[in-house]
Amino acid sequence: MLAKTFKGLEEVLAQELIELGANDVLIERRAVSFRGDKALLYRANLCLRTASRVLVPIATGKLKTKNEKSKVKPEDWLYELVNEIDWAQYMTVDTSFAIDATVYSETFRNSRFVTYRVKDAIADYWTRKEGKRPNVSTQEPELLINVHIANEQVTVSLDSSGESLHKRGYRVANTEAPINEALAAGMLLMAGWKGQSDFYDPMCGSGTLLIEAALIARNIAPGVFRQSFAFEKWRDFDAELWSDIYNDDSAEREFTHKIYGSDASFYAIQQAAKNIKSAGVQKDIELRQIRLEEIKNPFSLSCEEGEGGVSPLVMLNPPYGERLASNKDMEELYAKIGTALKHQFTGATAWIISSNAAAMKCIGLKPTKKYRLLNGELDCQFNQYELFAGKRNDSHLHS
Repeated sequence: MLAKTFKGLEEVLAQELIELGANDVLIERRAVSFRGDKALLYRANLCLRTASRVLVPIATGKLKTKNEKSKVKPEDWLYELVNEIDWAQYMTVDTSFAIDATVYSETFRNSRFVTYRVKDAIADYWTRKEGKRPNVSTQEPELLINVHIANEQVTVSLDSSGESLHKRGYRVANTEAPINEALAAGMLLMAGWKGQSDFYDPMCGSGTLLIEAALIARNIAPGVFRQSFAFEKWRDFDAELWSDIYNDDSAEREFTHKIYGSDASFYAIQQAAKNIKSAGVQKDIELRQIRLEEIKNPFSLSCEEGEGGVSPLVMLNPPYGERLASNKDMEELYAKIGTALKHQFTGATAWIISSNAAAMKCIGLKPTKKYRLLNGELDCQFNQYELFAGKRNDSHLHS
């Protein structure tokens, strides 16, 4: 199987799969391949926090390059590969289907052309077998087929997820540019978050980081809010097995700390409250409308360490200035973030994601860890800052 993810989250996803019991886990480009049974396929869809979809390959092959002598045109070779699949294993002539093609190839430049050739190959298979063609449906198809062409390597897969797994199902309200749920979860897991201390997001927007932090802290599967998964329409769907997996909450755990969220915007706090209620984690999260510079010692007078000496965690996804705000405004905002972290969050560990490298320098703190992540199309820095009391050299802790 292949779990797809977002750039920079591959190692986190690999670790998630190992913890789920997957075998032969191998990191690939924006994906992790692995082996497992049907139960693992169902669990992967329900439980993976950083995956966007889980694919089951059913055919692979290698295109002849333009340099290699071949009498067969590449599009005819692709047609034959797909036409020779035993589609009766996966669908009937009455099954509606859709094709999603991803192409990184010199041979095929147009993913739509690939989609047409694959569709024709499947339709012709059924015309030969049953004398009629199945329906192609872009709206809620019963079978989703994924075609991936990287250089000359072609993989045809069944998509077991359907709608991207980052769409959890709890989001009922939005603010401008909310962070992707899978990216938010990935950032938390990269920061080592397991719910062993207090957590604070002082620019919480619609509350995505707060909710994902609560779900991780309680080990609640992120897929429990979704209406459905694509595998539920498969011919070999095991309803009893799925019911057992879906209803098994034995891995959930207690959370004895608190998650705090604040924002300068009253509207953002209203939207966050709706999403938090939708996710059912309101007892773990406290919300306040307050400007960053007005936050006073959020962790009950002192930044108390959590279990095992773990520092409280602060995480921010501030505006990047992609939409009209001037550089000067952004630099002032990031300088305020730096001041608030130094003075109000002493003793905590802070993490900030941003695509604005110039503004990040205005925080005025030296990062102890740096990662590269992609937020949508934006190349971002994801930096850790240890917020020691006094000068950094006075502390026994070093990066």
